[in-house]
Amino acid sequence: MASAPRPVVANAAGEITDVAGLRAAARAGEDVFPIDPAELVPLPEASRLMFLPGRTPFAFEKAAAGPEALDGALAVAAFLPPGWTGFSHSAFRREADAPLLPLYAYTAVCWHRGRFCVPARRIDDDPKHDPESFAKDEIEKRVAALRARLPNNRLVAHLGARCALEWGCPNAQNLFLARWEAPIAVARACNAACIACISEQPGDTVPSPQQRLEFAPSLEEILELALPHLANAERSMISFGQGCEGEPLLQAELIERALREIRARTARGTLHLNTNGSRPDAVARLADAGLDSIRVSLNSARPEAYTPYYRPRTYAFADVVETLRVARARGLFTSLNYLTFPGVTDRVDEAEALERLVRETGVRMIQWRNLNVDPDWYADVLGRDARSRRMGMPVLLERLRERLPELRFGYFNPPAEEWR
Repeated sequence: MASAPRPVVANAAGEITDVAGLRAAARAGEDVFPIDPAELVPLPEASRLMFLPGRTPFAFEKAAAGPEALDGALAVAAFLPPGWTGFSHSAFRREADAPLLPLYAYTAVCWHRGRFCVPARRIDDDPKHDPESFAKDEIEKRVAALRARLPNNRLVAHLGARCALEWGCPNAQNLFLARWEAPIAVARACNAACIACISEQPGDTVPSPQQRLEFAPSLEEILELALPHLANAERSMISFGQGCEGEPLLQAELIERALREIRARTARGTLHLNTNGSRPDAVARLADAGLDSIRVSLNSARPEAYTPYYRPRTYAFADVVETLRVARARGLFTSLNYLTFPGVTDRVDEAEALERLVRETGVRMIQWRNLNVDPDWYADVLGRDARSRRMGMPVLLERLRERLPELRFGYFNPPAEEWR
């Protein structure tokens, strides 16, 4: 027992401690089990520990026995930094008066060999979002300088004051630091109503961590940002489709005009689109206009799980699949923004559906993203009946690497020079 991972819990004041003499528990879907030491890594820098109100932690006295609730304590979870994929969630009993949890991913955490540890793996070691790469004073200075130079550009004001400084968006900060991927937000509306949307939530759920764009930028406002960035930035990329906006394909005409104008002036840099993939006809036009790559968001390759989460309004899952086919046929680099949730993503039927989708559409990369959502809320939305056996996230990753050796794993959008 001395070498077993210990539970980490909090008291009502939010003070976090470990519990000696018990085994730490983790959760995947409805399954609660002892944390496997072989899956553990030290808690990554820039992670955050959170105590979970209204949730009583589980632990094990003996691995062979069932979990027991640690009454009087509060569950604790880790929120991992970009580039890390969690293998299981914090294990707890939700009490009757528990509020909905904010939009984070609640990875299990324990105390093991003298430090906090998590069941996780770093899936992408690109440093472009590492906190040490960002100096707040420098970002503030750069935002002020660009706003002074372009005082009438509403995108500069939005991406600077809101995204870069208020919300700490790394891509927005990189725009002002003149490097890597820079965001171009264009869409006020969306044709889906995702459960865990970070820019628009109904008043009876959870607060949105960001606010949605309130205007449609002009072509000139886009070009004033995009052209200098593409001309000067290291590994330069601009991307349409951000967390602070709706669905960019609803502004396909504007994006198409921007792409054609950009490519008429420069061949440098990568032109990219993050999208729900709802309009394959629009994607075909954007590819013809100069788009280089596309990333389509999915929580599942099965329509039975995709639809209740995304709640599409004007399209269906079949349109998303067709978008991936069209994009690949037009020569775009295609990625999935795959929103993973242990206990759903790592079940056999999900793995088989994902493999079929990759083979059928020629997807070249999976970006593994932890789904930021209250675990019980998500389970309630999808339904709690286990459809098939859970294999575990590590086994899923290795299975896909073995069966699809050319499929790239990562977290960030790669610039064209890395895949051409």
